[in-house]
Amino acid sequence: MYGKFVLSFVFVLILLISYSIFIGTVDIRSYSFPLLKSPPAARPPCASDPPLRVYMYDLPRRFNVGMLNRRSSVETPVTAHDWPPWPKNSGLKRQHSVEYWMMGSLLYEGGDYHREAIRVSDPELADAFFVPFFSSLSFNSHGHNMTDPATKIDRQLQIDLIELLRKSKYWQRSGGRDHVIPMTHPNAFRFLRDQVNESIQVVVDFGRYPKGMSNLKKDVVAPYVHVVDSFTDDEPQDPYESRTTLLFFRGRTFRKDEGVVRVKLAKILAGYDDVHYERSVATAENIKASSKGMRSSKFCLHPAGDTPSSCRLFDAIVSHCIPVIVSDQIELPFEDEIDYTHFSVFFSFKEALQPGHMINQLRKFPKEKWLDMWRQLKHVSHHYEFQYPPKNEDAVNMLWKQVKHKLPDARLSVHRSRRLKIPDWWRRRRLF
Repeated sequence: MYGKFVLSFVFVLILLISYSIFIGTVDIRSYSFPLLKSPPAARPPCASDPPLRVYMYDLPRRFNVGMLNRRSSVETPVTAHDWPPWPKNSGLKRQHSVEYWMMGSLLYEGGDYHREAIRVSDPELADAFFVPFFSSLSFNSHGHNMTDPATKIDRQLQIDLIELLRKSKYWQRSGGRDHVIPMTHPNAFRFLRDQVNESIQVVVDFGRYPKGMSNLKKDVVAPYVHVVDSFTDDEPQDPYESRTTLLFFRGRTFRKDEGVVRVKLAKILAGYDDVHYERSVATAENIKASSKGMRSSKFCLHPAGDTPSSCRLFDAIVSHCIPVIVSDQIELPFEDEIDYTHFSVFFSFKEALQPGHMINQLRKFPKEKWLDMWRQLKHVSHHYEFQYPPKNEDAVNMLWKQVKHKLPDARLSVHRSRRLKIPDWWRRRRLF
């Protein structure tokens, strides 16, 4: 009797285990082969998302690479075979060159890396449309203020581009909502920017734009293109002790809007032996000095400039210097995928302007925590590299991935606008 009971119990137990394995609630490997058990954080391998299909308008060169060599009169659209290198002597213009690298990534014909976006020749097959107008370079090249006579060229380019887009049935079809237009300089596209409000704009922050013009819901935040050289051989025996300056800043101290904090910080940070806070303008020699200073500092200060962000943050990242960000309104690139708290320190204006507070916090910062952040910087810095040919997970690939994230909302708006008899009825309802 007892034997029959044991056999029945064993049979039922085997049946239950078999059923659990079948429905996936028990991993037999964890019992029979403990070393084969997957770590808790591991994810099963899955196929990559298909690349974004992008149609790029064939614009005459005066809208893009023609600005790199203004002595050339060639107007035919540029191709991969005659794609020009970014000029080495471009100085600070480089920081606003995102438009150049995005265009280059679509022209590149090599297949040796995973593409987040591919160019298609048939617009009917496109998920998105890229407008290769170098609006930032146009501002930098054709006059820096509204009264400069040369700025008429910038204005005329914008007028000509809008006229071209309005003739496009694909612009008409979506109202420009699925069109991608880089505008990383705060004054880029300044004359007619309101006429491309619905487009996916690639910006570096929203410091000068009303919410109706640029916002996180539809637009993509890009990093500035760093102007210092990347720190590729950062392998000291003791990284913490090899960086002898506690906090480093070198740059302009008189800025607009939020940037007034820089003058106040100059007074707050004066008199500390381990703090380097220097007023400087961006020349080739000073950029090299900044690079050297960042590489020998534990923390690099990033106060707001004329807008909440600046190139200095990304110079610090590729220099593996822990960013200390002082800005109450900053938006950061790729933040849905990258957690900046893993490698950056944040202070509000109020905290940063308390005498002694920021320095005391940085001096008490644990060495092990700093080392963890330093390692994280080295791990993520490739996401902030703009290069041609493009590479896996570099800045341009990350930007195209961000564009892909914005398209569902763009499609929703397009589809609703096609069938609505009363435009914006929902918005009107909320007003009353």
